[in-house]
Amino acid sequence: MKSKLNLNPEIIDSARNAARRVAEDVQEFIDRHTTVTIERTVARLLGIDGVDEIDKPLPNVVVDNIVEGGGLPLGAAYWIGNAMVQTGDDPQTIAEKISKGELDITKLPLASEDEIKDKIYPLAKETVERIRKNREKREELIDRLGEGSKPYLYVIVATGNIYEDVVQAKAAAKQGADIIAVIRSTAQSLLDYVPYGPTTEGFGGTYATQENFRIMRKALDEVGEEEGRYIRLCNYCSGLCMTEIAAMGALERLDVMLNDALYGILFRDINMQRTLVDQYFSRVINGFAGIIINTGEDNYLTTADAVEEAHTVLASQFINEQFALKAGIPEEQMGLGHAFEMNPEIENGFLWELAQAQMAREIFPKAPLKYMPPTKFMTGNIFRGHLQDAMFNLVAIWTKQAIQLLGMPTEAIHTPHLQDRMLSIENAKYIFNNARNIGDEIEFKEGGIVQTRAQKVLNKAEEMLKEIEREGLFSTIEKGKFGGVKRPRNGGKGLEGVTTKDSKYYNPFIELMLGGDK
Repeated sequence: MKSKLNLNPEIIDSARNAARRVAEDVQEFIDRHTTVTIERTVARLLGIDGVDEIDKPLPNVVVDNIVEGGGLPLGAAYWIGNAMVQTGDDPQTIAEKISKGELDITKLPLASEDEIKDKIYPLAKETVERIRKNREKREELIDRLGEGSKPYLYVIVATGNIYEDVVQAKAAAKQGADIIAVIRSTAQSLLDYVPYGPTTEGFGGTYATQENFRIMRKALDEVGEEEGRYIRLCNYCSGLCMTEIAAMGALERLDVMLNDALYGILFRDINMQRTLVDQYFSRVINGFAGIIINTGEDNYLTTADAVEEAHTVLASQFINEQFALKAGIPEEQMGLGHAFEMNPEIENGFLWELAQAQMAREIFPKAPLKYMPPTKFMTGNIFRGHLQDAMFNLVAIWTKQAIQLLGMPTEAIHTPHLQDRMLSIENAKYIFNNARNIGDEIEFKEGGIVQTRAQKVLNKAEEMLKEIEREGLFSTIEKGKFGGVKRPRNGGKGLEGVTTKDSKYYNPFIELMLGGDK
């Protein structure tokens, strides 16, 4: 792609190389550690599901038993495989026996590593094949039904009741939405377990459960057949159960997952060590499942100034790109985030927003960038808000964004009604249709406002990445350089769930998903 912004390719390469070295440094830490979440995910992928008599999920029951016996460094697959050798039971039966107090998984005699792997590998292979078939099913449906043109129209439902969410999601799809995101119930990211079954109560959203995923997937497949296009389903695999929710999404054929450790660290105070280790396995799963990840850089601009801190968004995009590549996610599945969040009172702010969006598109040409709407400076004036969203939509079509989270005229007033969503979809469709090829027709003035702004942001991002390379990512986060939020390396939620791997640690899924054909 020829740069309309006249960006210096050497600066881009330098920034990308610095980000790669930052990611490599953190990856060394990741490779040495596992977490309770990762091991619960392994248990789920081996077929363990359901809850005990007090509604505690059986994956938690099993991993808690392993932790109590000091066995977490070897991994859940090691202990479940050993129990299969010693008892002849399958993983689900083993989990149920642990929940009843009939089995202490770390107290059994130990089989050889080969015997353990011989029991586990076929089960792991079966689950991986199921996920592969889900990916193939998605591709088959898109080939047969087709899909909306980009930018995909992305809207949210957030009633708290999965069955009401289905009604709203179907209505949105019929109005023209291409992606339905089911917002999670407030603070679910801080739960160190995944609720079970269908849920009808939630505050500010609906609990992410595997059954809720299944219900919504079925509904969107039905409406997709009616409308003659594939409708994508999005949820959130961030927080303390990041990897478990990624696995549940892969098993139920979700298409898009919000997946960003930095978001959890900064805005949910989740321990940085815990969530960066979790992020890697969650992205391995998402990559293999063909799920587009969305990253959370847009959130930085809700706590920091979008003009002064624009370079932090770009720096984070570079880092997220490198973490994703290490987990096997191709560029075509990297929904790197950014946002239209500058103060609308700024003179020529539209041009500065245009520069930021065009810069992201040029630097990450294959990525399905996720563009977020104005929220910080929405006032409750629905007429002005609708105009702000229209300007946002114009930038999106001009710069060829791929995933457009539609702004609502009632932003900052209440959760959108069906009619609010309809107005937003109409707004976007009108602008996208009437300005479809505007970006192909217009070039930017050399040395003008747009080029100068983009070049300045890129230069500052490169400087920041070199500084992060010198200091390390953990230290950078401690100093509050992203979003103006400081988090301590040993603080936050979930650190107690991190452990160093034993030399005999075993997790078959990373090898199968990274090594297998996609």
